[in-house]
Amino acid sequence: MQALVIVAHGSHLNPDASTPTYDHADTIREAGVFDEVRTGFWKEEPSFREVLRTVESDEVYVVPLFISEGYFTEEVIPRELRLDEWDLEAWDSDGTSATHATFEAADVEKTIHYCGPVGTHDAMSDVIVRRAESVTGDPEVGEGVALAVVGHGTERNENSAKAVRLHADRIDAMDRFEEVEALFMDEDPEVDDVTDFFETEDVVVVPLFVADGYHTQEDIPEDMGLTEDYRTGWETPAEVEGHRIWYAGAVGTEALTADVLIERAADAGADVGDAIEEVREKTRTVGTDPDAGTTGDTGRDADAEAGAEAGD
Repeated sequence: MQALVIVAHGSHLNPDASTPTYDHADTIREAGVFDEVRTGFWKEEPSFREVLRTVESDEVYVVPLFISEGYFTEEVIPRELRLDEWDLEAWDSDGTSATHATFEAADVEKTIHYCGPVGTHDAMSDVIVRRAESVTGDPEVGEGVALAVVGHGTERNENSAKAVRLHADRIDAMDRFEEVEALFMDEDPEVDDVTDFFETEDVVVVPLFVADGYHTQEDIPEDMGLTEDYRTGWETPAEVEGHRIWYAGAVGTEALTADVLIERAADAGADVGDAIEEVREKTRTVGTDPDAGTTGDTGRDADAEAGAEAGD
């Protein structure tokens, strides 16, 4: 038997923080390739420390639903899962290239295939593009349109910015969009000045965050000038200094993210059959993002922002 365990940050304060995790788990369960699909959280139940005890399978693929490598993926999760032989060198990573490492979790007598975070997998570039398709309602979006991939950026974790640049460079190499730039909240180039970086009139802005929280639904919209007060919402697209800004929700809320979770497990040796193709087909529902131009009361969620690697 093989199981997939999706581990994410969660939040005590923002009830929407875990919604993408549950949604992707449901999508993968419906694909039927794992005998079990479980979720575990840092700030919700079941916890990282207990989640393996909810699994009956003896072969377990653990995939972090995090944006970048860093404190949580390198220290917290391995410690809480009791991967006693964990050594960062097992990933042999340059900060964005972690794939997987296999350990025996003696206390639960299971083989644990610990995978790199979804946010650095090559397939996440496709999710970013799909997010652009969703918010514009155009499955062919690209010609005459620019793309901004937005991340947190922080001196505490340089890998946070590496992940954003990785995908911006990969998408730029596709030659699909007129211009592609990586922008940040807390380092240069800053998303506040989004219109300064593009000549193209139409700009799609996709935040590389796992879930929508105060950064994606409050800070970034106000910083870009989409609205003076996030509580009043904003138009999609919004007119800002001669540009039309199409602002998408967090990339991790895109249904195609479920495919990346499966691909991470497959890279570690999981038998997933045709699930990757099936999930890609099932999630190919293109239409205007109903949440792209409105906001809810997300609150100031310190829990979900404890590490820039986690995303909102």
